[in-house]
Amino acid sequence: MSREPVLIRYFAWVRERVGRAEERLTLPETVVTAGDLVGWLAGRGDSYAHAFETPGTIRVAVDQLHVEQDEPIGQPHEIALFPPMTGG
Repeated sequence: MSREPVLIRYFAWVRERVGRAEERLTLPETVVTAGDLVGWLAGRGDSYAHAFETPGTIRVAVDQLHVEQDEPIGQPHEIALFPPMTGG
């Protein structure tokens, strides 16, 4: 079963480093968890490698629900990636 393209959104310094706010990607079957996604994105080129150089700090939301990096992503419509949030 092939996957449908997913809208990937980037926020804050992740967006700045990647160089775009969003893109629609078809994820490979090997991307099962949120952590797999971060690792796969890091391999897409220098700007992505820079954005995801410390993968454990990246926060992930799948269809607007925050998930841990070891959680399966399923067949989402949207995935958001952003740095740690600070309070204020």
